Parts: sequence; structure tokens; C-alpha cells
Amino acid sequence: MRKEKDTFQRWIRSPAGREAIAFYVFASPWIVGLLAFTLGPMIASTFLSMTNWDIVTRAHWVGLSNFARALTDDPLFWQSLKVTAIYSFGGIPLRLSLALFLAILLNQPIKFRAFFRTLFYTPSVMSGVAVSILWIWVFNPNFGVINFVLSKVGIQGPGWIYDEQWALPALILMSLWGVGGAMIILLAGLQGIPRVLYEAAEIDGADLMDGFRHITFPMLSPVIFFNLIMGVIGSFQVFTQGYVMTEGGPHYATHFYVLNLYYNAFRYFRMGYASALAWLLFIIIMLLTFLVFKSSPLWVYYEGELKK
Repeated sequence: MRKEKDTFQRWIRSPAGREAIAFYVFASPWIVGLLAFTLGPMIASTFLSMTNWDIVTRAHWVGLSNFARALTDDPLFWQSLKVTAIYSFGGIPLRLSLALFLAILLNQPIKFRAFFRTLFYTPSVMSGVAVSILWIWVFNPNFGVINFVLSKVGIQGPGWIYDEQWALPALILMSLWGVGGAMIILLAGLQGIPRVLYEAAEIDGADLMDGFRHITFPMLSPVIFFNLIMGVIGSFQVFTQGYVMTEGGPHYATHFYVLNLYYNAFRYFRMGYASALAWLLFIIIMLLTFLVFKSSPLWVYYEGELKK
């Protein structure tokens, strides 16, 4: 025992020991945060998902009943999942396309380029609640700026977020407001493409579309892949717009999955059921992410990777 203690003390005094201690000291805030705010809540929600708990009374074990109820006996589960899927699969291609277009445009040697980059990026860092309140005014059918502009060209604007048919498309349109974050990442990827590739293509007679198809997109595909993954994860967790702007209406047209989860947890106090919904969302996002990763060999090109 004494020998082991002396060995430990010598290790502490050694450079390797001091380096290891310094590492754990500096990493401890992250480790504590991971245990307290990520792994701890995940373990707790796993237990709660198999109980019937309303916060006030004692939790009762129900096994997998909450999961069965969501999948077979809750129409709002499928409605919220459908709304979220439409928002995601309808909005992600639009957001990526617009972000790529802006990145290519702002990669050109134009005047005030730095100003326009800042202008398009700034909305992506604004508060979600503030942005939602701003867009409530924009979408107002009576005095909103969109319908005002449409009226000037003789078009009767729709009810937007107050119309069951237009509410979800309006939120998809609103999501384009935040493309600046993806634009900046794509812009960084564009600037990493060697100019010599375009020069060689021009010598071979390639036009702009050929350059985009055979150089820009393949070289940029890892960055597009990253934005696609982040877009899938983020869009399936959309909450603020539905909560602040529409509260899930009209007639559940914008009843997003996380909004449904929130209502079950903090409005109806079905904490056990809400925990089950959270784990189902985790599984759905994991499956979608897995599918995107499996598709990546078909369209994502990594420089230096040899194809067999």
C-alpha cells in the first residue's frame, strides 16, 4: 500500500502527471456540464418515459405504454410529426439552395461585398422570439408588409399564419430569414476551392454550369453535407415559431412535434408521456441522420479519397 502511494505521488510530481491534472482541471467545467445537463437528464427522461408522472403525485411505472400510446392512440403525435416533416423536407432544400446561391454571389469580386455578407448573416444570430414577433407583423393580412406590397400590384394577399392552408408555408418562407449561418459556412468552403481548377476547366472549354457541376458542387459537397445534417436536426426541433406566432394553429396546421411535446409536459403535466415523445424524437432524428450518412458515398466527394 505504501509503495503504491509513493508511486502515485511520484507520478503527480512528474511532467506527465502535472499535465494530466491540468487537463482534468481545465476540462472539468465541460465534464460537469455534460454529466449535469446532458447525461443526467437523459437518464432521468429514460426512467420517466416508462412512468405516468404528473409532477404533483408519485410516478407510477407503466413500462412501454407511453410509447404505445404515442404510436397507436394519439392523433396529435402523427399530426405533429407530419407538420414537422413537411416543414423540414419542404424548407431544407429551399434554405440550402438560397444559402448556396448567396454564397456563390458573395464570393464574386463585387462592391461592398463585406457589407452584404454582414447584412445577410446578421439575421441568423438574432433572437428567435424577437424574429417571430417581427414576422407576426410582416404576415399580418391587414397591415403586413407582404400583403401591402402585393396589393400594390393588384394581388389579394392570403391570410398567412391566420389561414390553415397558408400557415405552414408561411413559416417555411420565414425560415429563409436565417440562411446566413449556412451561407457563411458555404462561403468558407467556396474560398477553399483552388482557382486553378476553374482555370483548367476554362482552357478545356467548360462554361459556368460545367464548372459548377464538375468542380464547385463536388468540392463543396462535404460542406453541403454538414449543412444538410444540421438542417435536419434543427428543423425537427423547431419550436419558437409555432409557440410564439401561432400556438400550433390554426386547426393544428403548425402543431410542431416539439410544441406537442412541450404542451404535454408543461401544459397538461404529462411528464412521463412527454419524456417518451422526446425519446421518439431522438430515434427519428437518429434514423434520418443515419440515412443521410448512408447516402453520402453517392454524392459527397472528399479530396484525396481514392475510390476502389
